[in-house]
Amino acid sequence: MDSKLIKEIIAKRVAKELNDGDVVNLGIGIPTLVANYIPEEVEVTLQSENGFLGLGPAPLPGEENQNLTNAGGKYVTINNGGAFFDSAMSFAIIRGGHVDATVLGALQVDQQGNLANWMIPGKLVPGMGGAMDLVTGAKRVIVAMEHTDKNGMPKILKNCNLPLTGKNVVDLIITEKALIEVTTEGLLLREIGPGTSVDEVVKSTEASLILDDNIKVF
Repeated sequence: MDSKLIKEIIAKRVAKELNDGDVVNLGIGIPTLVANYIPEEVEVTLQSENGFLGLGPAPLPGEENQNLTNAGGKYVTINNGGAFFDSAMSFAIIRGGHVDATVLGALQVDQQGNLANWMIPGKLVPGMGGAMDLVTGAKRVIVAMEHTDKNGMPKILKNCNLPLTGKNVVDLIITEKALIEVTTEGLLLREIGPGTSVDEVVKSTEASLILDDNIKVF
């Protein structure tokens, strides 16, 4: 499966998790694609920590506005009624508990719901960004990532070994292979991706998985 299709599968499934009326923050990478797949009957307000409420989908080629970019520097559109403000106001919205859900990428997630997504020791990183604030301020944390890394190694682990962004903060993990809910009993496999199997998901996941009684294909 090529990279573009993998990202599309993940983003489409994440979009189905958003509820009408939600204020949602989309992180950089795969999460930004979610804006393109929100169902027409669902109205959400997208927030970006660099100072926007009311983000729309990505602009069509040639229609980009040089002054409108999300926190990852990607061109965006603004819906009618959208708002612009400074970083202080943006983080007041996040820290004040006004974000219903945040969708973030990850380097690692573990079976305790711990998240590592901001640095690999020894590698140059641009900075933390708003991730630490988002995982503590948002009411729901959804991780959207590929199931394994570039070397085919699991990213869903028994225990994260990279510096943590937050402890016990993840609610849901969505990859191209699976939808996994973080519960007090452990990781619950609720759905599998198209073209995969439960056995394949289990083999490509280091963490122990609880199998739902009615696993569906998304």
